[in-house]
Amino acid sequence: MLTFTVPAQLRTLAWQHQRVMYDLITRCAWETVNTFSQNDNKLRGSAGAVTVLHTHNRRLDYHPHVHLVMPAVAFNPKQRRMRHKHGNYLFNHKALAKVFRAKLLAGIRQAGLTLPNDYPTDWVVDCKAVGTGQHALIYLGRYLYRGVIQEKDILSDRHGQVTFRYRNSQTKQMETRTLSGVAFLRLILQHILPKGYRRARNFGYLHPNSKLLTQLQLTHLWRRNNPPPAQPRPAIRCQCCGGVMKIVRTRIKAIPLATSAPSIKREHRADDTGWETMR
Repeated sequence: MLTFTVPAQLRTLAWQHQRVMYDLITRCAWETVNTFSQNDNKLRGSAGAVTVLHTHNRRLDYHPHVHLVMPAVAFNPKQRRMRHKHGNYLFNHKALAKVFRAKLLAGIRQAGLTLPNDYPTDWVVDCKAVGTGQHALIYLGRYLYRGVIQEKDILSDRHGQVTFRYRNSQTKQMETRTLSGVAFLRLILQHILPKGYRRARNFGYLHPNSKLLTQLQLTHLWRRNNPPPAQPRPAIRCQCCGGVMKIVRTRIKAIPLATSAPSIKREHRADDTGWETMR
């Protein structure tokens, strides 16, 4: 999972032009990882990603950033081949920050917005492995439906003061924050997105309209409905030399022959002529 953070010097600009800036942050983050995926020696193809825009930190301050969940798999449309990258290392976070900074600043200038003079040269991008990504998607999905703060985290509302709790990202300990009712409402309302804006988006081969995504889904269903072939039988080895023996011909086991001839019962009887006959 990758996290692209907007520096504090640009947050006022992002607040004043939310729709434009949110689109730029999300699109530039995706273009950055897609560029790295195409230039990577092991991937060499287009990436796929799920992005989620967040506008707050755990203290509920205005802190716009984009989370991006990207499989370590790329698709090359010319070669019609998919490549994947092993291990927990994907891209260098410092190199990602430089490219993201250049793309976002260029996009802001093209949009006709005025940049502040004191924006920093070093930006922050976090890139870490999250296994299969299932827990990361569950973590991001919670923010899509539960809102900025849960009701259970609001501890008290007395004498015009509101106290809520949050978990410190550095110490991992629960802390509290107390604000006036007006300040608390302002803290919550500043995270309302522009009308019709989509917080979560899919890019690359994970886009719903991607033909490759449909092919991957069909391949997954085919593999699930068609079990793998049976494992081969162990080799038959010679008891003397230990070499592998090959079955050349199979014969039906012969029926054992009788050890003695059946006895013949003889009956002697004299006829009218006096001679004996045998039956």
